[in-house]
Amino acid sequence: MHASDLAQSWLCDMDGVLISDGHMVAGADDFLARLRATNRRFLVLTNNSFLTPEGQSERLSAMGLEVAASEIWTSAMATARFVQSQHPNGSAFVIGEAGVHEALAQVGYRESDEAVHYVVLGETQDYSFEDFSTAIGLIERGSRFVATNPEPTGPGAKGSLPGCGAMARLIESATGVQPYFLGKPNPIMIREALNIIDGHSKSAVMVGDRMETDILAGVEAGLSTILVLSGVTEEHEIRNLPFRPSRIVDSVADLTGEI
Repeated sequence: MHASDLAQSWLCDMDGVLISDGHMVAGADDFLARLRATNRRFLVLTNNSFLTPEGQSERLSAMGLEVAASEIWTSAMATARFVQSQHPNGSAFVIGEAGVHEALAQVGYRESDEAVHYVVLGETQDYSFEDFSTAIGLIERGSRFVATNPEPTGPGAKGSLPGCGAMARLIESATGVQPYFLGKPNPIMIREALNIIDGHSKSAVMVGDRMETDILAGVEAGLSTILVLSGVTEEHEIRNLPFRPSRIVDSVADLTGEI
């Protein structure tokens, strides 16, 4: 019996699982349609904090996948919910794009560059020396440091682009303060997602293409895990890792007939 046979709650990564290189992964539309037809609860999870859920929904629609904003859970949203739980209605200095700014506003956080409770770092293509200087000064004066996701790079037209993880290390090097990452592999993101869809780890599965984020997050949260080979990870790369997925498939198309 496969991990997918009994799963009632599905958490699916986005890039590399449903879409890849600006296109829908073949069969991803049928996979989502089958989840809906069988009344499986699901949420699309992404460490990409750049766009709002509405923006992510529009991005997916342009590739042929209809996913409502309410069916998307981002690392920016997980970060906002975390800081609100730790220091309700506080303040933050934010480096990032609309996905982070909107998520914080929706939980009641005020943005400032003076004496804030948190420095929040997210994805952006407009990192500035002035912003980093402000962030470093605030952390040195006691602001806590959180970041949306740990990936050091992201894909670009001419090769890898610096990611949130790399920028976080710059601030860490300057301050000596380690960031707390809220995106995968942090199991907080998984547990919050399960709460949203009223799911339970014993009957849930995490589908992803990255061992160090998607699969590790699922393992640490106690879910069954499925690694798809339609993204960045090749099967031989998992050989020496101390954790393994419950199952490996070529793509989500291989799961459709089992749901």
